[in-house]
Amino acid sequence: MANQFIRFRLDLSYGQFLAVYQGHAKTVSAVADDGRRIQFPAGNIQRYLAKNGIQGYFEMELGPGNKFVALRRLD
Repeated sequence: MANQFIRFRLDLSYGQFLAVYQGHAKTVSAVADDGRRIQFPAGNIQRYLAKNGIQGYFEMELGPGNKFVALRRLD
């Protein structure tokens, strides 16, 4: 089975992402371009956190069994 690629846009404020550090949130939820709601561990996107939060267009790669492979910012 080939890897699956899911594209989505995120616009999280720093405060929204701060909830992860405070233990209130452990996952990030977004709507993919194809309309699916996706949810993934917040740690997968933490490296993109800036002073203004996390904004951008991303692509998540999933392997067999929907196992996380990689996450890339596209813009």
